[in-house]
Amino acid sequence: MSKRDLKKYLADLNKEQLEKQIIELYEKFSPVKVYYDFAFNPKEDKLLQESKVKISHEYFPVKKPNAKWRPKAKMRRSVAQKIIKHFISLGVDSFIIADLMLYNIEIAQTFSYNNFIKQELFYKSMFNSFEQALNFVISNGILNEFKTRIIAIQQQTIQQKWKNKYDFEIILDKIDL
Repeated sequence: MSKRDLKKYLADLNKEQLEKQIIELYEKFSPVKVYYDFAFNPKEDKLLQESKVKISHEYFPVKKPNAKWRPKAKMRRSVAQKIIKHFISLGVDSFIIADLMLYNIEIAQTFSYNNFIKQELFYKSMFNSFEQALNFVISNGILNEFKTRIIAIQQQTIQQKWKNKYDFEIILDKIDL
């Protein structure tokens, strides 16, 4: 069904039928419920804090009570990417999304500051996250608001002697920060 056909179908429904269909969608499909729950009660700050905790647990997992061992850091970029994609689909404010994108890189850098990481993929994925964050802030016209954090991330790659530190430098030179 095309969007045009859907509009025609919805125009033929009366208010009661339309309400009934929306309630049915709300009850049947989890993404619809999540969307409406967010639309009517955004609580963006709470959502942001919960998301930051999830991302930080990828690098600094919390020891469960009564556990004899501490879980190992998983360092999965996919967790942050999934959250960011979810924020975008909900229509969360672009400042919050950009904050989360940069936080993901910053927490990874905090972890790498004290831990030697030998996986090349870690550095490559952090560069990809950096590039995506940079493109996001530029396309949303909010680069100036995040300029200091972006520069700090790039400086941290030099200080920590990341294998791809020059890639970070080159990308910033292209946008003339």
